[in-house]
Amino acid sequence: MTEPGLIQLTRFIPHAPAKVWAALTDPAIHARWWAAGDVRAVLGHRFTLDMGQWGLQPCEVVAVEPERLLSYSFAPGTLNTTITWRLAAEGEGTRLSLEHRGFDLDSPLGKAAFHGMSGGWPGVIDRLEAVL
Repeated sequence: MTEPGLIQLTRFIPHAPAKVWAALTDPAIHARWWAAGDVRAVLGHRFTLDMGQWGLQPCEVVAVEPERLLSYSFAPGTLNTTITWRLAAEGEGTRLSLEHRGFDLDSPLGKAAFHGMSGGWPGVIDRLEAVL
């Protein structure tokens, strides 16, 4: 059974995990494919992502396993969601998995964000791949 309010995507990226990890954790690279912000792979690190028309969104790193897992809260206090990236070496590349969970489908904001991001995440991952 699928968890309500959960977006899941998995994609093979033809680059080594170290290179994909850098795209997820280096602010300069991150800004080129998704959003500007002081993202860092440090447990407890607080940062904001500039989501353009949706404003600055606060985030806090909640789990880190270098080149394997990065998880952070996204928009606590408004959306209260968590984004988790998982990386697994596969042949010459990386199997990249995204989970964006915790959308409140009973709230208009949560429902709108869930539908918008469900459609938006595949394009974001396409841009990540293009930057690499």
